[in-house]
Amino acid sequence: MKTTAFTEKHIQAGARMAEFAGYNMPIEFSGINDEHATVREGVGVFDVSHMGEIWVKGPKALPFLQYVTSNDVAALYDGKVQYSCFPNGRGGIVDDLLVYRIDAETYLLVVNAANTAKDWEFLCGHAPKFGLTPGKELYNASDEIAQLAVQGPRAMELMQELCPDREVESMEYYTFCKTTVAGIPNAILSITGYTGAGGCEIYVANEDAPKLWEALWKAGEKFGLKNIGLGARDTLRLEMGFCLYGNDLDDTTSPIEAGLGWITKFADSKGDFIDRTLLAAQKEHGVARKLVGFEMVERGIPRHGYEVVAPTGEPIGVVTSGTQSPSLKKGVGLAYVKPDFAKAGTEIAIVVRGKRIKAQVVRPPFYKK
Repeated sequence: MKTTAFTEKHIQAGARMAEFAGYNMPIEFSGINDEHATVREGVGVFDVSHMGEIWVKGPKALPFLQYVTSNDVAALYDGKVQYSCFPNGRGGIVDDLLVYRIDAETYLLVVNAANTAKDWEFLCGHAPKFGLTPGKELYNASDEIAQLAVQGPRAMELMQELCPDREVESMEYYTFCKTTVAGIPNAILSITGYTGAGGCEIYVANEDAPKLWEALWKAGEKFGLKNIGLGARDTLRLEMGFCLYGNDLDDTTSPIEAGLGWITKFADSKGDFIDRTLLAAQKEHGVARKLVGFEMVERGIPRHGYEVVAPTGEPIGVVTSGTQSPSLKKGVGLAYVKPDFAKAGTEIAIVVRGKRIKAQVVRPPFYKK
């Protein structure tokens, strides 16, 4: 099992540790509900060093990325981040990812931890068509980079104390900068987030991780900074209706089915890309299922894999993510359902332990500030 640069810190802090994506990761510290509330109301720090980071460089970087991703990479400018996915050539998704444009010939791809090896193989398979050499213009830096996510309404106030050379509190959503963080030059600080609570991510080399950790906790003391595990990360993202690969997205789900048409671009400027024809046909003619959000009307906790039925009992889909929302105190989830049942306000039911429990289709996010 792999470790991150911060694993020993988590163990010392008393975290409940478990294997996740091949890493020994903290699942919870003080408890999921407490950690969840900390991020919604104050500031918490997640170790997300298990995420994958892949560099794409050179004059062919842009046409390569235009072909292997669904979004229009040409729309990026220096310092801008884009959410996208890798179509797999069969109508499914290899992975969802973030694309960072450093400059016109330098891009950083941030991919899901469990998919890093698969993504690397996918990219290497298409690289020769564009003259990119794995290990050179295409470089997997995942084992060299440490990443922390500092999240919550007070996150950027805290981070400003660690970034004396730049004003970071007013940075726009889905932008990033290279700056000095905690005395570490050329760190990447980005404003994306997976919680809906505000905040940032900090990328540094593994050797700089101890310095970042020490400075963050020293500055964070007066802000009530707390450690947050992967358990609360999941409840926070689900309250916002954010997709999780392996649950809501996989090699059998298309971005059109998943409601990700907004990251699937068909403009002439985008050019050809993997599955363009298939996905364009889905967008024009419709799909057999759609990913929707739902809230429980009756008491019950939805879970991944639970059956979704119509009020008559007719099977219409399956739950992909579900939980008891710590903020809303009721069950919420995501599910693929037949299109006739995808409209907000539609009554459905979730089969929980053999019983049909009433629910209603709603448009995420479930939690609104």
